[in-house]
Amino acid sequence: MRHPILKFSGGILFSTAVLLWASMGPVLSEEMIHIDRFISPEVCAGCHSEIFDQWQNSMHHLSHRDPVYARAAQFFRKGLTDAGEIEEAESCVKCHTPVGNRTGFPMKVSDDLSKTPEIATLGIQCDYCHSAESITKIHNNGLVLKPGHGEDDPGVKFGPFDDADPDYHEARYSKLHTEAEICGTCHDVKHVAFGTNLETTYTEWKNSPYYSKDPAKNIPCQGCHMYQKPGIPATGSTDRPLNPGSAADDSVDRPHIFTHYFVGANSYVPGLLNDTAKAGMAVERLQNAATLSLDTSGIKDKKLSVTVTNTGAGHSIPTGVADLRQVWLEITIKDKNNQTGFQMGALDDKQDLPENTIVFRVVFGDGKGNKVVNIAKAREILKDNRIKAKEKATELISLPFVPTAGSQVTVRLLYRSMDPKILRLIPGDPFEPLPVVEMAKAQAKI
Repeated sequence: MRHPILKFSGGILFSTAVLLWASMGPVLSEEMIHIDRFISPEVCAGCHSEIFDQWQNSMHHLSHRDPVYARAAQFFRKGLTDAGEIEEAESCVKCHTPVGNRTGFPMKVSDDLSKTPEIATLGIQCDYCHSAESITKIHNNGLVLKPGHGEDDPGVKFGPFDDADPDYHEARYSKLHTEAEICGTCHDVKHVAFGTNLETTYTEWKNSPYYSKDPAKNIPCQGCHMYQKPGIPATGSTDRPLNPGSAADDSVDRPHIFTHYFVGANSYVPGLLNDTAKAGMAVERLQNAATLSLDTSGIKDKKLSVTVTNTGAGHSIPTGVADLRQVWLEITIKDKNNQTGFQMGALDDKQDLPENTIVFRVVFGDGKGNKVVNIAKAREILKDNRIKAKEKATELISLPFVPTAGSQVTVRLLYRSMDPKILRLIPGDPFEPLPVVEMAKAQAKI
């Protein structure tokens, strides 16, 4: 039986009618490129084996094969009749399958993805990022590419070094590859028809203390996410030591080589491939993103104050598709006999959250004040109570009784990638429960 994460791999079938040759110069994000101009990551591995191993099974590598994304994208596309909603639902392939989308197939989520060329199934890959010369817009994949012409004529690859002299291809220093903007081209997403800000990770960073016009104080996306390696979460609340080594096998040693693990907060998808290292790195990142504190001074008035501080993320918590992500508070009070007298935010037997749970998230609306689950229908933002970088969110909890002396209050900040209520709506084999990660915990005795 084929592994579910590989279900969208296809042969090398494509229509020459839509795969157009581009010019020798830079190719704008709206122009087509012939697929033969891109080099397989396996070729890059011949010289960059360590970086290739880091990238393999990363969320960049698996962006097309992620079964949650793949099935959810198909589900949200079905049943739509509004032209603008359809246009948005079809557009996910721009960032999830960028090589395919820029070379002519797939152009839409509803295309027959079994016909996706093999190289295009490999997600955000070496030759895609390192062919990026500039950008036209910092959202919806506005990269301007200048790829070579295949394995026999690989052309120029852009990167962070000004003295690289490889044998196989040319190399050129690119300031863009050291800046957050190259990440922002896909990590900011605007609704293609309505202009609603659907994902704002780059903008969140740009509005945070991590951004500075002073280069010595500026910490771009790469400053955390490309310093991380196993055992070193490299967040804003931890050390971010340099990663000495060489970018290519048997090449010159350098003080720092950007790592390419790209795990983010997703431990589920790497775990499907038994990549325990990357799954563990995602958990490490989450566990070093925020802290919790309790104030029980108002307990006699049946009040409990809980403060969440975003100490480690360079963006809001949660970020990305923040209407689907779940970050919530679980609050438990047990008496001196260890009997639970109060609980809030605890999962039920179906792994669902109670209605009164404090969840940090974005809620989208249909333009008339009604909540929508399908992001393609998002015409407005009804709510955004996420915790911004280096900021705090304090929640005042009303208790039904005054806890007795000796009681213990336990609060946990928990994360999972998607609400199971949404997963259960998706046709096909049921998803197993997505991992719940404890981001932070605080306790106090009454």
